[in-house]
Amino acid sequence: MTDLFPILDAALASTTARSKDWLACRPGCHQCCVGVFAITQFDAEQLRQALNHAEPHLAQRIRERAAASRARLTPEFPGDPLTGLLFTHPQHEAAFEDFANDEPCPVLDPATGTCDLYESRPVQCRTFGPPVRDDEENLTVCELCFVDAPAEEAERCEMDQSWRPLEEEWIAEAEQRTGLHGPTLIAFALSPHSHE
Repeated sequence: MTDLFPILDAALASTTARSKDWLACRPGCHQCCVGVFAITQFDAEQLRQALNHAEPHLAQRIRERAAASRARLTPEFPGDPLTGLLFTHPQHEAAFEDFANDEPCPVLDPATGTCDLYESRPVQCRTFGPPVRDDEENLTVCELCFVDAPAEEAERCEMDQSWRPLEEEWIAEAEQRTGLHGPTLIAFALSPHSHE
């Protein structure tokens, strides 16, 4: 685990304390774990390290789910399916909009609805739910959270994202270490392709 996660988790704890019952996020609530989303090479590296240190039977189950997911995702993958890198051609970003929206995360335990690598979950997983600013500076929130809340209530509970520059540093370092530049998916990060 890096220095980024404790900083990010402190920001999450703060917004969670302010949000109280407006947040629906609880163990077993896993709507956000269904449908693929891009992760950084930093996230991919953290997940691989956690998987390598997981209890062997758990690690095997995750690897099997990741391999099965990768096999399902490969035919229409909007990127390079060998490297797992997304968006390697201009048309891929548009294709990603409707890509695999029903695919469960391979790290999701289907029996409990909880994350098998929770302590090393990606940054997006740590920030989805409470109010956060997107790239266009719009305040976004999970559709299950802040239901019927006044706009000012969501603004009051907004998550501090001053850690973002630190994340960019960690991404750049991970990309330098791995030689992979750009986003990927969890299934591809945790399931090496057949030529490896």
